[in-house]
Amino acid sequence: MTVQRQEKKGWRPGIALIGVLAGFCAVGHDFAARATTTERVVVNRFSGLAIEGFDPVAYFVDGQPARGLEQFEAAQAGVVWRFCNEGNRASFLAHPEIYGPRFGGYDPIEVARGVAYPGNPRFWLIAGERLYLFGREANRDAFAADPERLRRAADAHWPEVEQKLAQ
Repeated sequence: MTVQRQEKKGWRPGIALIGVLAGFCAVGHDFAARATTTERVVVNRFSGLAIEGFDPVAYFVDGQPARGLEQFEAAQAGVVWRFCNEGNRASFLAHPEIYGPRFGGYDPIEVARGVAYPGNPRFWLIAGERLYLFGREANRDAFAADPERLRRAADAHWPEVEQKLAQ
């Protein structure tokens, strides 16, 4: 549209509405980002599923991430988990402390810094018979280089981080 045509039209309520909505979206996005870090277990704020609906037992059994199925769901600690099959579901319910991701699925590198940063189920590592999820591939690689030292650092900060999540 030329400048002359724009001037003839004058004030355009459609564009003003888009601007107002964009402002609300920006505020809403900030709130949504904070909402994802107020849970003790990483949960998708849209689906309500723990660790994006991936089966936490599959990391141990299959050695890779696998999406859980709706017919094999279970609620544990107020969070909905999905599994690939009934056996994985039963194993998790019998031992959630073993199969659930350490630090609730938050990135242990960030937890060691005192920050709750949600892990991505695609960046994972099993160390010391526990599942760890990482927000970035570089964090996973750093953790793999020295898991014991970084786990101790994350353990030291986890109570403080967990307390912030509970607020």
